[in-house]
Amino acid sequence: MQVTETVAEGLKHEFQISVPAADLDAKADARLVELKDKVRLNGFRPGKVPVSHLKKVYGRSVMAETIDQTIRDTNSQLFTDRGFRLATEPKITMPTEGKEVEELLSGKSDLTYTVAIEVVPAIALADFKSFKVEKPVAEVTDVEVEDAVKRIADQNKTFAAKGDGAKAENGDRVTVSFKGTIEGVAFEGGTAENIPVTIGSNTFIPGFEEQLVGIAPGETRVLKVTFPASYGNTELAGKPAEFETTASLIEAPQEPVIDDEFAKTLGLDSLDKLKDAARERITAEFAGATRQRVKRILLDRLDETHRFEAPPSLVDQEFELMWNSIKSEMESSGKTFADEDTTEEAAKEEYRKIADRRVRLGLVLSEIGEKNKITVTDDEVGRAVIERARQMPGREKEVWDFYRNNANALAQLRAPIYEDKVVDFILELANVTEKKVSREELYKDDEAEKSAA
Repeated sequence: MQVTETVAEGLKHEFQISVPAADLDAKADARLVELKDKVRLNGFRPGKVPVSHLKKVYGRSVMAETIDQTIRDTNSQLFTDRGFRLATEPKITMPTEGKEVEELLSGKSDLTYTVAIEVVPAIALADFKSFKVEKPVAEVTDVEVEDAVKRIADQNKTFAAKGDGAKAENGDRVTVSFKGTIEGVAFEGGTAENIPVTIGSNTFIPGFEEQLVGIAPGETRVLKVTFPASYGNTELAGKPAEFETTASLIEAPQEPVIDDEFAKTLGLDSLDKLKDAARERITAEFAGATRQRVKRILLDRLDETHRFEAPPSLVDQEFELMWNSIKSEMESSGKTFADEDTTEEAAKEEYRKIADRRVRLGLVLSEIGEKNKITVTDDEVGRAVIERARQMPGREKEVWDFYRNNANALAQLRAPIYEDKVVDFILELANVTEKKVSREELYKDDEAEKSAA
């Protein structure tokens, strides 16, 4: 066998490989000998079929299998000997001319092919004990607990019917029946009876709630609205519509009384228990925010200390996924790059930088995990599936079956678990110090940091 490297440009390599016909023929003959005791041919007793006859019958197919296996074995040995870790699947170029293929399958010519690859660069890991990570920690104050309880009360406030002659105001709840039409034609889902609408809640189509201000019980109005361009039903998106709407009841919100009785309506024993529950929830939210901030700080540190060329094909793949998502989102929202105060070219450049960062960080995290034998167990993945199922009450079996029958979906669950375990490993080695911060500081620039993570 002869191997000649024809291209060595950065992470890209190409080799021309030649395997003598005699070697292929010997392998094919060995395979035919294996088949001798397995095949059944008319006119021959089991195990007595001459190899020469088998070669006439199965020679071409066996040679094709031999060539395929030889290429796999040769490539594997080549990559192992040179210490290559492939970034993508190798690209193999074989003879395509009819005469060349025929001579190859008949064992009359050598196997000559090229294999082009892109490799993962060698990654020298940093000393994680030298990392200094400042962990922002926010304490839950009594004021924040009181505000949270008030928000809960507002979300569970009651309404009482207004007196005779009353008209709807902002914040009131109006019970309405309506029939929607587009260009005079009723559309599916546009008709409803006795639907409660809270003016100012922004839960209906933009403009619908505002036009209910001043309406009285028994009054009918025609509300003119336009469905948003991003509306879920594409047949209605962006179209103007009219809703003939009749109000049957006007109710005003009642000032909630926050006491033990209110807590009991939520299934808790007392107001103190409600406050404890609110404090626990805020504490969990702060812990989650702290975790995300620390993780992003650590990823920034990994980015700074591991500078190397990312495999271009992986960067291209990551960029395409991001860019397609961005384009789809902009199209559904009707926004343009000008609306975002940028240009398409500038946006592409920025997202390509993010793609490069993501690929490099992914390779670094993978390298850390491999060298330190960090793995994700089936039980950990199983718990993640159960958590997803819990988020969809009534559809638990559907969720479970989806992940059980979808290897890619399971891999998507496994990836963040693996990443978090690697992050925890680094944090155990790093010098982590806590810094007391306010709620505002904890959540400062949160969205901006997320986009770069």
